[in-house]
This record gives sequence, structure tokens and C-alpha cells, in this order.
Amino acid sequence: MESDEIIKPENLVYRKPKLLNDTPMHYCPGCSHSVIHKLIAEIVEDMGLEEETIGVSPVGCAVFAYNYIDIDWLEAAHGRAPAVATAVKRLKPRKMVFTYQGDGDLAAIGTAETIHAANRGENIVIVFVNNAIYGMTGGQMAPTTLLGMPTSTCPYGREAQLNGYPLKISDLLAQLEGTCLVTRQSVETVAAVKKSKRMLRLAFENSMAGRGTSVVEFVSTCASGWKQSPEKANQWMKENMFPFYPLGDLKKI
Repeated sequence: MESDEIIKPENLVYRKPKLLNDTPMHYCPGCSHSVIHKLIAEIVEDMGLEEETIGVSPVGCAVFAYNYIDIDWLEAAHGRAPAVATAVKRLKPRKMVFTYQGDGDLAAIGTAETIHAANRGENIVIVFVNNAIYGMTGGQMAPTTLLGMPTSTCPYGREAQLNGYPLKISDLLAQLEGTCLVTRQSVETVAAVKKSKRMLRLAFENSMAGRGTSVVEFVSTCASGWKQSPEKANQWMKENMFPFYPLGDLKKI
């Protein structure tokens, strides 16, 4: 290969997915959202579903997801994405419909919508980004905040007697008859990204095949909310989040 050919885009192994717009992302350095966005864009493109995919984004850090992934999007009220996605999928059953939700959205104000959509077995994909904190609104305690973990509303750490226990919402969803896939992944290493992409694609395939509800949880970092550097946030996630939210498939039919 000639030296001038090496720099040609068609000869590069890595390139930006076509469905990712050139809009600069607003996410903080080290945030997991940008990597997950990339995976969604790649999978939609790989499956040839560019014109058949509809994303539903509620309130949260990813509220501006429509700026970044060039597919059809709907905005939902806080926590209501599964209800909106239910309506869209029932009206347009041939579409690939997914929600994109954080832990403060899915596991707090949206708990009822999430559980009942999954219990009905709606043929949607729920993408669940769990960074154990309200990253958008000031770093408050979320339902998934770990015991002892400090936030702006529990600065000395979460206490079970005062704040209750962290909610393993995916474990609950795995018990419902309507779910066909519940998996917990991450994107902090190349190997983890590859595994996440395989499981996310399986979830999209389940939606198109009408197998029921698929839930893909991403245990993620929030360097800004955790008051850490991106590198330290990744290490903290491995040492503290992974033991409580272990990666792997919780349900796979």
C-alpha cells in the first residue's frame, strides 16, 4: 500500500458512523453516552434500518439525542418514554422503536411506565444508562445510587435507613414474562464495547421479530457528577458499580 493511500477514508478501519451528525456533543469528557450513541448509529446502519427506526428520548442528559443520531425521534415527558414507545410500536409495528433513558428517569419517575410496558411484552427496546446519579440536574441521589456514595442531596453518602437501598431495576424486569432479553453491559473497554454492540443488536432484532421487550442496561460513569476525572471515574465504576451491578445477561430467550 502506497503511503498516500493510507490516509484515504476508505482505507481506514475506524470511521464515524454515517448516522452520527457533525453536531458537537454536549456530553462531559469521559461520559458514556457518546459511545452508546455511536453503537446505536452503527447498528441501525448495519441493519439497514435508517428509515425504519424511531427513538424516544425523555428528560435527562440525552434529551438532545435527536441532534446527534440522524433518525426519527420523539420527545417524551420525564419517565414516560416506554408509554410513548408503546403507542408508536403499536401504530407502526414494522418500525424499530427504542427508548433511551437514564436511571433517574427510568427507575424513578418512570418506574410504572417501564415495568408495565415490559410486563405487557411491548416489542420495544429500552436502552437504560445507569450512572447512579442525576447527572443533568446537579448530581442528586438517584434510585440506583450506591450505599455510602455521596451526591449533592446525600453529601455524606447514601444511608439505607434514611434513603432506602439502591434499586436493581433490571433484576426486577428480568422476572417479568413480557421481557425476552435483559442484559447489563458497559463501554469502558474495547472488549466491553464489542460485547455491548452484540447485545444491543440482538435487542433490535428482537423488536423487529416481535419477541417482546428487550432491556439493555449500561453501567456507566458520570465523571462530573461523581467529581472525578474520566480515568478515575472508570476505575471507581469497576471497583464499586460492577460488584453491585454485575455485568452479564440477566435473561435471554
